[in-house]
Amino acid sequence: MNMQRAVRSAAAGAALLSLAWVAGPASAAEGIPLFGTSTGGVATEFTVKTQVLIIMTLLGLLPSLVLMMTSFTRFVIVLSLLRQALGLQQGLPNRIITGIALILTMLVMRPVGEQVWTDAFVPYDQDKLTLQQALLAADAPVSRFMLAQTSKTALAQVSRLAGEKNITRPEDHAFTVKLAAFVLSELKTAFQIGCMLFIPFLVIDMVVSSVLMAMGMMMLSPLVISLPMKLLLFVLVDGWTLTVNTLVTSIQAY
Repeated sequence: MNMQRAVRSAAAGAALLSLAWVAGPASAAEGIPLFGTSTGGVATEFTVKTQVLIIMTLLGLLPSLVLMMTSFTRFVIVLSLLRQALGLQQGLPNRIITGIALILTMLVMRPVGEQVWTDAFVPYDQDKLTLQQALLAADAPVSRFMLAQTSKTALAQVSRLAGEKNITRPEDHAFTVKLAAFVLSELKTAFQIGCMLFIPFLVIDMVVSSVLMAMGMMMLSPLVISLPMKLLLFVLVDGWTLTVNTLVTSIQAY
């Protein structure tokens, strides 16, 4: 039940935030429909076909938004690099890597999802909050999480590229700016962790290759010898526990 609630919470938060890009400006004024525009105080409602098109587009973008706003990017890249370092391209399928990354993401994002569910989705579902208020309530915990993982350099760079000026507090940046900076920071952190995991297995490959060349066994592939040794080392040091612990503890408190 807790896992299902975390999934529903994350999905609800992502749905609310994805609606912000389309419905946010339109719903700021009183009496304007969910999908529409406002020019000079005059509200113009989109046709049913246009609204259906917008909804279908948002549903198509929703999985990508959920992944980009969470720590899934970091987890899946590190696990993919770990698979590459072990030499298990065929022995560890992509579905397993994605499944592990999703489980760890739900574990890490559970507090954020529960806060979005409690503060935004439930009050909006009970008509206690308007859409605009629900969007602001959902944006707050997600932005705090992203900013805690975002480097100041990446945030300043994206803000400069977006043309933002006179912004002193990180919270005042546009959501798209915070999201772009968060993704860049996640990529950098993922490659840093992946490099640390890659080095021990690279040393094993070099040692095995050097020994085989010294013995004159150049026709024998070093992978045949190094793969069992890397797997044995990984099992002896309880590698999966260490990797998961490193990934989860790398998430900064917010």
